[in-house]
Amino acid sequence: MTDQVLILGGRGRIGSSVAQDIATHTRSQITITSRNPTAGEAVSAQLGDRVQFLELDLADTTNLKNAIASSNLVIHCAGPFHYRDAQVLQMCIEQGVNYLDVSDHPSFTRKALAYRSLAEAAGVTAIINTGIFPGISNSMVRQCVEQLDEAERIHLSYLVSGSGGAGVTVMRTTFLGLQHPFAALIDGKWQEIKPYSDREEVQFPAPYGKVGVYWFDMPEAFTLPETFPVKTVITKFGSVPDFYNHLTWIAAHWFPKKLIRQRSAVEFLAHVSHLMTDVTNPFSGIGVAVRSHVTGRKDGQNVSYCATLVHDNTAIASGCGTGSIAQLLLTKQFKKPGVWAQEQALPTDLFEQTLASRGLTIHQEWLP
Repeated sequence: MTDQVLILGGRGRIGSSVAQDIATHTRSQITITSRNPTAGEAVSAQLGDRVQFLELDLADTTNLKNAIASSNLVIHCAGPFHYRDAQVLQMCIEQGVNYLDVSDHPSFTRKALAYRSLAEAAGVTAIINTGIFPGISNSMVRQCVEQLDEAERIHLSYLVSGSGGAGVTVMRTTFLGLQHPFAALIDGKWQEIKPYSDREEVQFPAPYGKVGVYWFDMPEAFTLPETFPVKTVITKFGSVPDFYNHLTWIAAHWFPKKLIRQRSAVEFLAHVSHLMTDVTNPFSGIGVAVRSHVTGRKDGQNVSYCATLVHDNTAIASGCGTGSIAQLLLTKQFKKPGVWAQEQALPTDLFEQTLASRGLTIHQEWLP
Protein backbone atom coordinates (compact mmCIF):
# COMPACT_ATOMS: atom_id res chain seq x y z
CA MET A 1 0.00 0.00 0.00
CA THR A 2 1.08 3.59 -0.66
CA ASP A 3 2.35 5.49 2.37
CA GLN A 4 0.21 8.43 3.42
CA VAL A 5 2.04 11.57 4.62
CA LEU A 6 0.17 14.37 6.36
CA ILE A 7 1.88 17.78 6.41
CA LEU A 8 0.20 20.20 8.79
CA GLY A 9 0.78 23.75 7.59
CA GLY A 10 1.85 22.35 4.24
CA ARG A 11 0.59 25.38 2.31
CA GLY A 12 3.37 27.59 3.68
CA ARG A 13 6.81 28.08 2.15
CA ILE A 14 8.53 25.59 4.48
CA GLY A 15 5.70 23.05 4.45
CA SER A 16 5.38 23.09 0.67
CA SER A 17 9.16 22.68 0.33
CA VAL A 18 8.95 19.60 2.56
CA ALA A 19 6.08 18.26 0.43
CA GLN A 20 8.06 18.82 -2.78
CA ASP A 21 11.09 16.99 -1.40
CA ILE A 22 9.04 13.99 -0.27
CA ALA A 23 7.23 13.85 -3.62
CA THR A 24 10.60 13.86 -5.39
CA HIS A 25 12.30 11.19 -3.27
CA THR A 26 9.45 8.80 -2.34
CA ARG A 27 6.30 7.32 -3.86
CA SER A 28 4.10 8.52 -0.99
CA GLN A 29 0.71 10.15 -1.27
CA ILE A 30 0.93 13.55 0.44
CA THR A 31 -1.79 15.66 2.04
CA ILE A 32 -1.07 19.29 2.88
CA THR A 33 -3.33 21.25 5.21
CA SER A 34 -4.27 24.86 5.75
CA ARG A 35 -7.19 26.91 7.01
CA ASN A 36 -7.21 28.75 3.66
CA PRO A 37 -8.81 26.50 1.00
CA THR A 38 -8.16 28.80 -1.96
CA ALA A 39 -4.44 29.13 -1.26
CA GLY A 40 -4.14 25.48 -0.24
CA GLU A 41 -5.70 24.16 -3.44
CA ALA A 42 -3.41 26.40 -5.48
CA VAL A 43 -0.28 25.09 -3.74
CA SER A 44 -1.31 21.44 -4.02
CA ALA A 45 -1.97 21.91 -7.75
CA GLN A 46 1.54 23.27 -8.20
CA LEU A 47 3.09 20.33 -6.34
CA GLY A 48 1.68 17.61 -8.60
CA ASP A 49 -0.78 14.72 -8.71
CA ARG A 50 0.46 12.97 -5.56
CA VAL A 51 -0.20 16.03 -3.38
CA GLN A 52 -3.75 16.77 -2.28
CA PHE A 53 -5.20 19.49 -0.07
CA LEU A 54 -7.24 19.19 3.12
CA GLU A 55 -8.82 22.19 4.79
CA LEU A 56 -8.02 21.76 8.48
CA ASP A 57 -7.83 23.89 11.60
CA LEU A 58 -5.60 22.41 14.32
CA ALA A 59 -8.19 23.51 16.87
CA ASP A 60 -10.64 21.05 15.27
CA THR A 61 -9.47 18.04 17.26
CA THR A 62 -11.97 15.59 15.78
CA ASN A 63 -10.92 16.15 12.16
CA LEU A 64 -7.28 16.41 13.21
CA LYS A 65 -7.45 12.98 14.87
CA ASN A 66 -9.12 11.50 11.78
CA ALA A 67 -6.43 12.93 9.51
CA ILE A 68 -3.65 11.57 11.71
CA ALA A 69 -5.31 8.14 11.96
CA SER A 70 -5.26 7.73 8.18
CA SER A 71 -1.55 8.63 7.90
CA ASN A 72 1.74 6.74 8.18
CA LEU A 73 3.73 9.88 8.95
CA VAL A 74 2.73 13.31 10.26
CA ILE A 75 4.96 16.35 9.70
CA HIS A 76 4.11 19.44 11.75
CA CYS A 77 5.02 22.64 9.87
CA ALA A 78 2.34 24.92 11.32
CA GLY A 79 4.42 27.44 13.23
CA PRO A 80 5.34 29.63 14.91
CA PHE A 81 5.93 26.96 17.55
CA HIS A 82 6.25 29.53 20.32
CA TYR A 83 2.44 29.41 20.41
CA ARG A 84 2.04 25.63 20.05
CA ASP A 85 1.51 22.84 22.54
CA ALA A 86 2.39 19.19 21.91
CA GLN A 87 -1.17 18.11 21.09
CA VAL A 88 -0.31 16.85 17.59
CA LEU A 89 2.61 14.80 18.91
CA GLN A 90 0.40 13.35 21.65
CA MET A 91 -2.23 12.31 19.09
CA CYS A 92 0.43 10.66 16.94
CA ILE A 93 1.71 8.67 19.91
CA GLU A 94 -1.82 7.58 20.85
CA GLN A 95 -2.44 6.36 17.29
CA GLY A 96 1.00 4.86 16.66
CA VAL A 97 1.95 7.28 13.86
CA ASN A 98 5.54 8.48 13.32
CA TYR A 99 6.08 12.22 13.68
CA LEU A 100 8.42 14.98 12.47
CA ASP A 101 8.30 18.72 12.93
CA VAL A 102 10.17 21.87 11.94
CA SER A 103 9.93 23.42 15.41
CA ASP A 104 12.56 25.97 16.31
CA HIS A 105 11.56 27.36 19.69
CA PRO A 106 13.06 26.02 22.95
CA SER A 107 9.74 26.16 24.82
CA PHE A 108 8.11 23.79 22.33
CA THR A 109 11.16 21.52 22.30
CA ARG A 110 10.89 21.03 26.05
CA LYS A 111 7.17 20.23 25.77
CA ALA A 112 7.83 17.66 23.05
CA LEU A 113 10.77 15.95 24.78
CA ALA A 114 8.57 15.31 27.81
CA TYR A 115 6.74 12.67 25.71
CA ARG A 116 9.86 10.57 25.07
CA SER A 117 8.94 7.61 27.25
CA LEU A 118 5.35 7.50 25.94
CA ALA A 119 6.55 7.51 22.33
CA GLU A 120 9.12 4.83 23.08
CA ALA A 121 6.48 2.59 24.67
CA ALA A 122 4.20 3.10 21.66
CA GLY A 123 6.99 2.34 19.17
CA VAL A 124 6.64 5.80 17.62
CA THR A 125 9.69 7.56 16.19
CA ALA A 126 9.36 11.32 16.70
CA ILE A 127 12.16 13.62 15.53
CA ILE A 128 11.74 17.29 16.41
CA ASN A 129 13.61 20.42 15.28
CA THR A 130 14.22 19.15 11.74
CA GLY A 131 14.84 21.46 8.78
CA ILE A 132 17.96 23.55 8.17
CA PHE A 133 18.58 25.22 11.56
CA PRO A 134 17.76 23.53 13.76
CA GLY A 135 17.97 20.28 11.82
CA ILE A 136 20.80 19.90 9.34
CA SER A 137 22.87 22.13 11.65
CA ASN A 138 22.46 19.63 14.51
CA SER A 139 23.72 16.75 12.40
CA MET A 140 26.65 18.89 11.24
CA VAL A 141 27.64 19.25 14.89
CA ARG A 142 27.43 15.47 15.29
CA GLN A 143 29.68 15.11 12.23
CA CYS A 144 32.28 17.35 13.85
CA VAL A 145 32.06 15.82 17.32
CA GLU A 146 32.62 12.34 15.88
CA GLN A 147 35.97 13.48 14.45
CA LEU A 148 37.31 14.24 17.94
CA ASP A 149 38.21 12.05 20.89
CA GLU A 150 36.78 14.66 23.24
CA ALA A 151 34.66 17.69 22.31
CA GLU A 152 34.75 20.70 24.60
CA ARG A 153 33.24 23.68 22.74
CA ILE A 154 30.54 23.96 20.06
CA HIS A 155 30.03 27.19 18.13
CA LEU A 156 27.05 27.21 15.74
CA SER A 157 26.55 30.18 13.42
CA TYR A 158 23.57 30.66 11.10
CA LEU A 159 23.13 33.20 8.32
CA VAL A 160 20.07 34.00 6.18
CA SER A 161 19.91 36.30 3.15
CA GLY A 162 16.81 38.48 2.98
CA SER A 163 13.63 36.51 3.65
CA GLY A 164 15.32 33.17 2.97
CA GLY A 165 12.49 32.41 0.56
CA ALA A 166 10.28 31.69 3.56
CA GLY A 167 7.03 33.31 4.61
CA VAL A 168 6.10 35.78 7.31
CA THR A 169 6.08 33.02 9.96
CA VAL A 170 9.88 32.98 9.92
CA MET A 171 9.87 36.72 10.61
CA ARG A 172 7.57 36.13 13.56
CA THR A 173 10.01 33.56 14.90
CA THR A 174 12.85 36.09 14.78
CA PHE A 175 11.01 38.66 16.88
CA LEU A 176 9.67 36.03 19.27
CA GLY A 177 13.28 35.10 19.92
CA LEU A 178 13.98 38.62 21.19
CA GLN A 179 11.41 38.58 23.97
CA HIS A 180 13.32 37.05 26.86
CA PRO A 181 16.88 36.36 28.04
CA PHE A 182 17.88 32.71 27.75
CA ALA A 183 20.35 30.28 29.30
CA ALA A 184 23.56 29.20 27.57
CA LEU A 185 26.28 26.82 28.73
CA ILE A 186 29.60 28.67 28.86
CA ASP A 187 32.72 27.13 30.41
CA GLY A 188 30.63 24.56 32.25
CA LYS A 189 28.21 27.06 33.79
CA TRP A 190 24.72 28.08 32.69
CA GLN A 191 24.61 31.83 32.18
CA GLU A 192 21.84 34.26 31.26
CA ILE A 193 22.27 35.75 27.78
CA LYS A 194 20.58 38.78 26.25
CA PRO A 195 19.18 38.00 22.79
CA TYR A 196 20.91 39.60 19.84
CA SER A 197 23.95 40.65 21.85
CA ASP A 198 27.74 40.20 21.54
CA ARG A 199 28.20 40.69 17.79
CA GLU A 200 30.94 38.47 16.38
CA GLU A 201 32.45 38.46 12.89
CA VAL A 202 32.36 34.91 11.53
CA GLN A 203 33.91 33.64 8.29
CA PHE A 204 31.31 31.93 6.11
CA PRO A 205 31.96 30.30 2.73
CA ALA A 206 31.48 32.23 -0.52
CA PRO A 207 29.53 34.23 -1.45
CA TYR A 208 29.23 35.58 2.10
CA GLY A 209 32.67 35.97 3.65
CA LYS A 210 32.83 37.64 7.08
CA VAL A 211 29.41 38.44 8.51
CA GLY A 212 28.29 39.63 11.93
CA VAL A 213 26.30 37.16 14.04
CA TYR A 214 24.59 37.60 17.42
CA TRP A 215 23.43 35.42 20.28
CA PHE A 216 20.04 33.89 19.51
CA ASP A 217 17.82 31.58 21.55
CA MET A 218 17.75 28.16 19.85
CA PRO A 219 16.81 24.65 21.05
CA GLU A 220 20.37 23.50 20.29
CA ALA A 221 21.54 25.58 23.24
CA PHE A 222 20.29 22.83 25.57
CA THR A 223 19.82 19.74 23.35
CA LEU A 224 23.48 19.71 22.31
CA PRO A 225 24.80 19.72 25.92
CA GLU A 226 22.32 16.91 26.68
CA THR A 227 23.72 14.91 23.76
CA PHE A 228 27.45 15.64 24.00
CA PRO A 229 29.54 16.19 27.17
CA VAL A 230 30.79 19.66 26.22
CA LYS A 231 31.52 22.71 28.36
CA THR A 232 30.33 25.45 25.98
CA VAL A 233 27.59 25.76 23.35
CA ILE A 234 27.22 29.02 21.41
CA THR A 235 24.31 29.65 19.02
CA LYS A 236 24.49 32.83 16.94
CA PHE A 237 22.46 34.19 14.04
CA GLY A 238 22.93 36.94 11.47
CA SER A 239 21.28 38.43 8.39
CA VAL A 240 22.32 39.79 5.01
CA PRO A 241 22.19 42.71 4.20
CA ASP A 242 23.87 43.76 7.43
CA PHE A 243 21.50 46.64 8.16
CA TYR A 244 18.86 44.03 9.08
CA ASN A 245 21.16 42.99 11.92
CA HIS A 246 21.24 46.56 13.21
CA LEU A 247 17.45 46.89 12.98
CA THR A 248 17.00 43.63 14.87
CA TRP A 249 19.52 44.78 17.48
CA ILE A 250 17.50 47.97 17.98
CA ALA A 251 14.31 45.92 18.43
CA ALA A 252 16.05 43.71 20.99
CA HIS A 253 17.76 46.47 23.00
CA TRP A 254 15.86 49.73 22.52
CA PHE A 255 12.23 48.69 22.20
CA PRO A 256 10.35 48.47 25.54
CA LYS A 257 10.16 44.84 26.63
CA LYS A 258 6.44 45.17 27.26
CA LEU A 259 6.00 46.17 23.60
CA ILE A 260 8.12 43.44 22.03
CA ARG A 261 6.23 40.82 24.09
CA GLN A 262 2.86 41.83 22.69
CA ARG A 263 1.53 39.55 19.97
CA SER A 264 0.21 42.51 17.98
CA ALA A 265 3.65 44.13 17.99
CA VAL A 266 5.29 40.90 16.81
CA GLU A 267 2.75 40.66 13.97
CA PHE A 268 3.39 44.27 12.92
CA LEU A 269 7.17 43.88 12.96
CA ALA A 270 7.02 40.56 11.11
CA HIS A 271 4.89 41.95 8.28
CA VAL A 272 6.95 45.12 7.94
CA SER A 273 10.17 43.08 7.85
CA HIS A 274 8.76 40.76 5.22
CA LEU A 275 7.79 43.71 3.03
CA MET A 276 11.31 45.07 3.38
CA THR A 277 12.87 41.78 2.29
CA ASP A 278 10.62 41.74 -0.78
CA VAL A 279 12.56 44.82 -1.86
CA THR A 280 16.05 43.54 -0.99
CA ASN A 281 15.69 39.87 -2.03
CA PRO A 282 16.60 40.55 -5.68
CA PHE A 283 19.91 42.02 -4.52
CA SER A 284 20.74 39.89 -1.46
CA GLY A 285 19.37 36.54 -2.56
CA ILE A 286 17.41 34.23 -0.25
CA GLY A 287 20.17 31.77 0.68
CA VAL A 288 21.38 30.27 3.92
CA ALA A 289 24.75 29.36 5.43
CA VAL A 290 25.47 27.19 8.46
CA ARG A 291 28.82 26.89 10.22
CA SER A 292 29.54 24.28 12.90
CA HIS A 293 32.87 24.76 14.67
CA VAL A 294 33.84 22.24 17.35
CA THR A 295 37.03 22.33 19.41
CA GLY A 296 38.42 19.68 21.70
CA ARG A 297 41.14 17.02 21.74
CA LYS A 298 42.32 14.22 19.46
CA ASP A 299 45.32 11.96 20.00
CA GLY A 300 46.26 14.09 23.00
CA GLN A 301 46.35 17.34 21.01
CA ASN A 302 44.09 20.40 21.03
CA VAL A 303 42.18 20.38 17.74
CA SER A 304 39.47 22.31 15.91
CA TYR A 305 37.09 20.93 13.28
CA CYS A 306 34.66 22.88 11.11
CA ALA A 307 31.73 21.95 8.85
CA THR A 308 29.97 24.46 6.59
CA LEU A 309 26.98 24.36 4.28
CA VAL A 310 25.63 26.94 1.83
CA HIS A 311 22.36 26.79 -0.13
CA ASP A 312 20.81 29.45 -2.33
CA ASN A 313 17.28 29.01 -0.94
CA THR A 314 16.63 28.70 2.79
CA ALA A 315 13.12 27.28 2.43
CA ILE A 316 14.24 24.59 -0.03
CA ALA A 317 17.18 23.67 2.22
CA SER A 318 14.77 23.26 5.11
CA GLY A 319 12.58 21.05 2.94
CA CYS A 320 15.61 18.89 2.14
CA GLY A 321 16.44 18.53 5.83
CA THR A 322 12.98 17.41 6.91
CA GLY A 323 12.23 15.50 3.71
CA SER A 324 15.40 13.43 4.02
CA ILE A 325 14.37 12.12 7.46
CA ALA A 326 10.85 11.49 6.17
CA GLN A 327 12.35 9.43 3.35
CA LEU A 328 14.36 7.35 5.82
CA LEU A 329 11.30 6.67 7.97
CA LEU A 330 9.04 5.84 5.03
CA THR A 331 11.57 3.45 3.48
CA LYS A 332 12.20 1.78 6.86
CA GLN A 333 15.91 2.67 6.79
CA PHE A 334 15.65 4.47 10.12
CA LYS A 335 13.72 3.86 13.31
CA LYS A 336 14.30 5.06 16.86
CA PRO A 337 11.20 5.03 19.09
CA GLY A 338 10.98 8.02 21.42
CA VAL A 339 11.11 11.79 21.01
CA TRP A 340 14.51 13.09 19.95
CA ALA A 341 16.32 16.15 18.69
CA GLN A 342 17.93 15.31 15.35
CA GLU A 343 21.51 15.01 16.64
CA GLN A 344 20.34 12.54 19.29
CA ALA A 345 18.88 10.05 16.84
CA LEU A 346 20.02 10.31 13.24
CA PRO A 347 23.24 8.38 12.40
CA THR A 348 25.81 10.42 10.49
CA ASP A 349 26.08 7.94 7.62
CA LEU A 350 22.36 8.16 6.86
CA PHE A 351 22.47 11.94 7.21
CA GLU A 352 25.31 12.22 4.70
CA GLN A 353 23.73 9.72 2.32
CA THR A 354 20.38 11.52 2.06
CA LEU A 355 21.91 14.98 1.73
CA ALA A 356 24.25 13.80 -1.02
CA SER A 357 21.27 12.43 -2.95
CA ARG A 358 19.83 15.96 -2.87
CA GLY A 359 23.01 17.60 -4.09
CA LEU A 360 23.80 19.25 -0.75
CA THR A 361 27.51 19.29 0.04
CA ILE A 362 28.94 19.86 3.51
CA HIS A 363 32.52 21.08 3.48
CA GLN A 364 34.59 19.72 6.37
CA GLU A 365 38.08 20.73 7.45
CA TRP A 366 40.54 20.82 10.31
CA LEU A 367 41.32 24.36 11.44
CA PRO A 368 44.52 25.65 13.06
